[in-house]
Amino acid sequence: MAPHIQLGKDGEKLAIEFLLKKGYEILHRNWRYSFYEIDIIARRDKFLHIIEVKTLHASSAGYPEDSVTKRKFKRLLNAADEFLYHHPEYRHVQYDILSITIRNAQPEFFLIEDVYL
Repeated sequence: MAPHIQLGKDGEKLAIEFLLKKGYEILHRNWRYSFYEIDIIARRDKFLHIIEVKTLHASSAGYPEDSVTKRKFKRLLNAADEFLYHHPEYRHVQYDILSITIRNAQPEFFLIEDVYL
């Protein structure tokens, strides 16, 4: 498996652990429809959280969240629209980015809540 793919999978595992500790209920991982994908769909309180996870090693240039472009966010919105079409019971939706930087084998988490690009 390519190193960047393994890093992404490891990052999503770390993200799940982080979110569970913060009181989120994980509903779906890697939810797919057609060519759209949502990394994590979770619930906390009355909100449904659509979460994009980005992971980088500290030696990489920039921050993980920098890779969420307007185009990427638009694809996330399209995926969320499809999910909500199939699950109309969710009325309050929030889009979040969970940025994970691996520094000396220790993850640093930065949760950006209620994002809209």
